[in-house]
Amino acid sequence: MYDGKQFSTRLAQLRMEKGISARTMSIELGQNVSYINRIENGKALPSLAQFFNICDYLGVTPADFFNEEKKHYTRSSQLYQETEKLSPELAKHLLEILKKLNQNT
Repeated sequence: MYDGKQFSTRLAQLRMEKGISARTMSIELGQNVSYINRIENGKALPSLAQFFNICDYLGVTPADFFNEEKKHYTRSSQLYQETEKLSPELAKHLLEILKKLNQNT
């Protein structure tokens, strides 16, 4: 089971992957400047609605938030978003390139 300390640690990890300060994230979520800092220090927990806002902000699903085995959420999310903009033909070519790159590693 996930506890408050694990939640706080996970939030800090994902926020740092995004390369944004706790203060900036708090402000961009429409909260007090110390909001994220308070969560990361274990002094508060977000409401369920705010948790969903945090996940949207970080570009992760709620399930991925709790999945510590999955890495590089921000880059994966960005890659997915950019791929969605491609035509089906270009997306197919990109997939072929990625498969070839993975075969060479």
